[in-house]
Amino acid sequence: MFESCADLIREYGELELQLADPAVHGDQALARRLGRRYAELGPVVAAYRLWLGLSDDVAAARELATEDEAFATELPELIAREQDAAERLTTLLLPRDPMDDKDVILEIKSGEGGEESALFAGDLARMYLRYAERRGWQTEVLEAVESDLGGYKDVAIAIKAKGVTEPADAPFARLKFEGGVHRVQRVPATESQGRIHTSAAGVLVLPEAEDVEIEINEGDLRIDVYRSSGPGGQSVNTTDSAVRITHLPTGVVVSCQNEKSQLQNKESAMRILRARLLAAAEEAAAKDASDARRSQVRTVDRSERIRTYNFPENRLNDHRVGFKSHNLDQILDGDIDAVIQACIDADNAAKLAGQPS
Repeated sequence: MFESCADLIREYGELELQLADPAVHGDQALARRLGRRYAELGPVVAAYRLWLGLSDDVAAARELATEDEAFATELPELIAREQDAAERLTTLLLPRDPMDDKDVILEIKSGEGGEESALFAGDLARMYLRYAERRGWQTEVLEAVESDLGGYKDVAIAIKAKGVTEPADAPFARLKFEGGVHRVQRVPATESQGRIHTSAAGVLVLPEAEDVEIEINEGDLRIDVYRSSGPGGQSVNTTDSAVRITHLPTGVVVSCQNEKSQLQNKESAMRILRARLLAAAEEAAAKDASDARRSQVRTVDRSERIRTYNFPENRLNDHRVGFKSHNLDQILDGDIDAVIQACIDADNAAKLAGQPS
């Protein structure tokens, strides 16, 4: 049982030796890659050693139970702990999304519902910013197009973990199931009759690409500059600092006008472009992969309605996994770990069901 762990423990030991070598840290890209793999294997190695120790304890207790009643009394609890450890190790050994350890660029776009949809997009942006704060992640608003009432027509937020973290706790691993259509039911600020309206906003979660992962030929880009504008079309500044980049081979277009500097807007636009191209490459590769892999990629498709936020009942429903919660006010303040974990647990259960017996 768990025969594959022997190779993983061997690899873990080799990585430990490599990371202790000062010469390795002369190459920051190599050190970062080794550090991520070391962090990925750490929980597996710890879980395997715990299971192995408990298995030895169970075997010893069984052997001694016939001679000493104290061991017989202790045996059921040891067996239960061994089974729990085996279940955790089995989950850790499931095939992992190779993007899990990445930071993310999260895009939120208003949809049906006009100004109310834009206000809801702003609520979602604040929810994710608060969640990132709770997790100790760094955030940066790369681009934001505000609506007249202070919501967002479109906003892109970079979310980055501090230092090396376990893949399961990295931004993409935690946020990848947030992609899709988020629907809201409430009385809008613009409604004078007190009627409940339904509107929606789309969320797209992209793993942030590193320069070495996505090679972009400058000749494939058309870069246009123009004057920034804000809500209602008023001029924000008097120079052509806004940047629009078109990737000609794919037709992907990214615009940024948040910064006063044309160079900063170009850098932000390139970050978003790289993330979109990486996501497109992953989706293309997944067409030949298993149904399970395709379903993971589909979670970043805004065409799928995933969740309803019902304000009159203070209720959230995740339609994919049947999760319900009546603490919507806390959820919008960033307390979304429970709904995220429900999605992760459902995904793990689906993977386990697809494993050979």
